[in-house]
Amino acid sequence: MDYDQKVKNRMKRIEGQVRGLIKMMDEGKECRDVVTQMSAVRSALDRTAALIVSTNLERCIREEKADGESSEELIKEAVNLLVKSR
Repeated sequence: MDYDQKVKNRMKRIEGQVRGLIKMMDEGKECRDVVTQMSAVRSALDRTAALIVSTNLERCIREEKADGESSEELIKEAVNLLVKSR
């Protein structure tokens, strides 16, 4: 699968957030603030994973429709992948 630049940019922002978290820990920031940032990172990762799965699913469904195949199994697999990621 090819990942577009928007997805890569999202991952770079998440990487920056994680670096920021480590800096916060090094500086002894409050637990509440660190955990809040951790939640933001987790949320960003979840949204990015959902974007990747949905984009891939859309592409696969289009390909299968063009070939005259059923998309039901692909949809189940995508849903399971998203459920596992949480």
